Amino acid sequence: MVASQVGYTVNDTFMKALSDEVPFFQAMFLRGLGVSLLIGLLAWWMGQLTWSVPREDRLRMLLRTAAETAAAFFFVSALFNMPIANATAILQVLPLTVALAAWLFLGEPLGWKRLVAIAVGFFGVMLIIRPGFEGFTVWSLYALAAVLAVTVRDLVTRKMSSALPSLTVAFAGSLGVTLFAGAGAATSDWASVSPLAAAQIGGAVMSLIAGYLFAVMVMRVGEIDFIAPFRYASLITALVLGFLVFGDWPDNLTLIGSAIVVATGLYALYRETAARRRGAIPTRPASEPPRPGR
Repeated sequence: MVASQVGYTVNDTFMKALSDEVPFFQAMFLRGLGVSLLIGLLAWWMGQLTWSVPREDRLRMLLRTAAETAAAFFFVSALFNMPIANATAILQVLPLTVALAAWLFLGEPLGWKRLVAIAVGFFGVMLIIRPGFEGFTVWSLYALAAVLAVTVRDLVTRKMSSALPSLTVAFAGSLGVTLFAGAGAATSDWASVSPLAAAQIGGAVMSLIAGYLFAVMVMRVGEIDFIAPFRYASLITALVLGFLVFGDWPDNLTLIGSAIVVATGLYALYRETAARRRGAIPTRPASEPPRPGR
């Protein structure tokens, strides 16, 4: 799981580095081509590529792909324009938003202690973005929009039938992002791709695929309750790479807010684990990995 999160964050680092040379839509489109090709080949090789989508999953597939596309657009936009550690810190609130949304829309139980943890976690996010104060930018709202989009994506994924292979779902999401970016790239200026930029695009593709494959492997053999906290390795990686590659280091309030978000997320995971062991929450399948969407 740590290797998976490092892979995802290295991908983010390559994409942010591209912002100095390659326009936004062009960068997303070129990365999307590589990711879609590799996921498609992997799905075909593993016998998980199917064009026969169950009738009850067709609308869900479209909605999930739209949410995946929105998440990629908003998060990469934020990544291009704000420190990587700040964008990653905002993304750490995802376990809280998914738990809250599952309670509101899917009827999953949520005790008052986890509700309090979620409220405290949102306070930590406010410390990171600080709306109305000096240093606040619209790109923080883009990162929050990405959180909302991923929350929708994950809720829809939970409702999909197990008959639909996960690699087919991942391929559809990646293809949707690529087509959207291609439409944007077709109406904007293109830049010539230098050898450095080509290497960065290749690095983004390979690290994103590596992150996904590591996630698949760990979800198939690991216990969800044990491995889930290690998702927060992405924030530590973002802090290190942000400082080493871009010379960025968050201010004290951002660090405090990030610590609050992580602490409340870990507490919420602990409470969910305890509830699941009591049988109050049904166990979710361990074979459902997080999918490329950043």
